[in-house]
Amino acid sequence: MEIKDEWTQEEFLRNKRKLEQEGVEVVLVDTILSPIEKANTITYNPHELKNYPKGSVFVFYCDTGKATKERLNEYKAKFPEYHCVSLKGGRGYWRVNMQLLDEDGK
Repeated sequence: MEIKDEWTQEEFLRNKRKLEQEGVEVVLVDTILSPIEKANTITYNPHELKNYPKGSVFVFYCDTGKATKERLNEYKAKFPEYHCVSLKGGRGYWRVNMQLLDEDGK
């Protein structure tokens, strides 16, 4: 699977499900000290992030997605053994009750 620089919430949920089935951790990283309701997030801490298995995917978010997208090269330089992604639209576009349906509609 090719990992793009930016994911929508739907792409995040879909890719997280798929990658975690393959044994790859996908982590939603809060860069603004404002957790997303009903989402499992961690606060940005470079030392803690480096404890995740190599090859994990870090999905960084801010309020609008703009700051994390602009800082993506910085994150990639800081975490070269990981995949770094920006959450498109950031916290502001996150839909708390969004769910993925399985392919059979369930």
